[in-house]
Formats: sequence, C-alpha cells, structure tokens
Amino acid sequence: MRLKVEFTTEPFELDGFPDHAKAARRAVDEAGLAVDVGPFGTSAEGEAEAALAAVARLLQDTLAHGATRISLQVSALDEAGLPIADREGDGA
Repeated sequence: MRLKVEFTTEPFELDGFPDHAKAARRAVDEAGLAVDVGPFGTSAEGEAEAALAAVARLLQDTLAHGATRISLQVSALDEAGLPIADREGDGA
C-alpha cells in the first residue's frame, strides 16, 4: 500500500526556515519519500512502511526542534496514486 502524508509545522517564520521545518523535511527526505513542498504545507508519498516510519520520526524530531503544532493528514492511495477516499461511490 502507498500513502500520501501531508503536513505543516508551526510556528510559521516568514523570515527563514525554522529548525522544526528542517527536521520535518529531513525526516521525509531520508525515508526516501517523494516530496512536494507547497506554499501552505508539504506532501510526501511512498510505501506504507517507509511513510509511517517517517511520520513517527517527523513528530518526534519537529517537537524536539521547537514545533508547537503539527498538522498531519495521511491518505491511502490507489494504483493510480489517487486518494482512495476521494473516489466516488466508495461511501467515504
């Protein structure tokens, strides 16, 4: 199973890249996930085992580096890479 992990860390810093954000990025990069950084958050995709391990590390490391809030969403993906919950008719 593949998963998509979407996250943001706070507090936001407009003048730089805070240590907690660096720790989050490092967690998903070093897990070998495909990462996409957007203006309001970051997403990463990969096999479930690697993605879940990255989430655990992300939570631990970002809190250790000053994060005061972490918003996180994890979605299971279908074979086409689309969130299963978004498919019509699945009752989701």
